[in-house]
Amino acid sequence: MGEVWIRTLGNGLVRADRITEISSTRGSLHEDQGFLLKVIVEGKNHVLIDDSELQGSLGERLEYARHMEDALLLAMDEARASDASAVVSFEPERQRWSTAPVAVLTGRLPDVAGRLPEVVG
Repeated sequence: MGEVWIRTLGNGLVRADRITEISSTRGSLHEDQGFLLKVIVEGKNHVLIDDSELQGSLGERLEYARHMEDALLLAMDEARASDASAVVSFEPERQRWSTAPVAVLTGRLPDVAGRLPEVVG
């Protein structure tokens, strides 16, 4: 069973098995629109979604955020079922979570000079 990582809004990665809380609040920019979804890892907040455009009452926005939390849990569970390590990311343009194996995401990245690294093993 591989590790599951969650991509943060700032393109960082947090290990899913270290998440102690998933929470949502009103938007960070405006009190009357948007929502913020974050995870807590070792006492530190990591923002996954900051949607300042979502309209509606606070209750409606937080209900939508709860659906996004549930979808994140489902994506994490599906990723854990895989043998390969995976990254779960939010796709804002599609308003959904996606999971990709780490091997697919990394591929064979060129080094700084543009050369492909040698395979060790």
